[in-house]
Amino acid sequence: MLEIAVTGKPNVGKSSFFNSATLSEAEVASYPFTTINANKAVAHVISQCPCKELNITCNPRTSKCDEGRRMIPVELIDIAGLVPGAHEGRGLGNKFLDELRQAKAFIHIIDASGSTDEEGRPCEPGLHDPLMDVDFLEHEITMWLFNILKKNWNRMVRKALSEKLDFAKVIAEQLSGTGISLEEVIDAKKIISKEYKKWKDADIIKFLDKLLLLAKPMLIVANKADLPTAEENIKRLQEKYENVIPASAEAELALIRASEAGLISYFPGDADFEIIKPEKLNESQKTALNYIKDNMLKKYGNTGVQEALNKVVFDILDMIVVYPVEDEHKLCDQKGNVLPDAILIPHGSKPRDLAYNIHTDIGEKYMHALDARSCRRVSSDYELKNCDVISIICR
Repeated sequence: MLEIAVTGKPNVGKSSFFNSATLSEAEVASYPFTTINANKAVAHVISQCPCKELNITCNPRTSKCDEGRRMIPVELIDIAGLVPGAHEGRGLGNKFLDELRQAKAFIHIIDASGSTDEEGRPCEPGLHDPLMDVDFLEHEITMWLFNILKKNWNRMVRKALSEKLDFAKVIAEQLSGTGISLEEVIDAKKIISKEYKKWKDADIIKFLDKLLLLAKPMLIVANKADLPTAEENIKRLQEKYENVIPASAEAELALIRASEAGLISYFPGDADFEIIKPEKLNESQKTALNYIKDNMLKKYGNTGVQEALNKVVFDILDMIVVYPVEDEHKLCDQKGNVLPDAILIPHGSKPRDLAYNIHTDIGEKYMHALDARSCRRVSSDYELKNCDVISIICR
């Protein structure tokens, strides 16, 4: 399952975001390092299901479908708050940087209201500049990787020279436990023009900054966007950084809980909600719902939580959703489940890639693939499209 890390300094709403995205019960409190061990749980990204277009009723196995909205599982990792100097062991240190190893992307939670200082301690709203927190986290992760390389750098250089190895392969081998690929190392290495044996520390850090952009891209979630001091900070964040989503994790959690209780009609990511049992709402609940509507939904279009999940998977990681079936006529698996699986796969993938994604044996026995909509064979170099329904034919 695709893994995404929820990161940031303490007390910015990481666990609230995690809870609202996964409906988990990670502990939330207003003091640093509430999260002592990384929490993991399943969240869902939402994509259009072909069931409506094809006028059929689907039977998902590993995902959910709600009136044509397919909810596809991804794993979120709620990392304990990082503070400046974490790569040197400050706070809870490298233990939590290590939790980031297998994550394919970071969702960086920022307190857009400026009500937590650089160490994650509560302060007067607006007192801290949240833009400072973006660069700090990227620097901590870069320096974590730098420490991995630096301690063996001279040995790596000697090995590459004596064995006449491609230095990119040597670096990739050293970083093999971080989820970074050889292709990403090769691309990042292009930013340094000098020979690797002449690289200084500054060159290594520059290379790693580029490598992180390629291998573990980051989405900034400007949390607490409903607070008065957040609006101007969000504008500044969006002017400086490409991927910034205003959000209120507490608002999303409140709407989901109200929906579960049958008080309102709401689906994650919706721009509005409908009160269906007003007689069961007390005045404080009505006030809270009106506050969410005025300060999040009307202002930003949604609470930002579901938008952030979809943004990181479909836009930043450039994934598409493909629906594999065994029977191209009935669009089902061998047990009769219609459109049983929704597979997240990188844009540009080919049918054989899908086969390997389903199972190694299927990939190895792959012969060709059929477009289940037309029942026609597709070429081996066909680039899969979002919402494709594909039948893999094996020997």
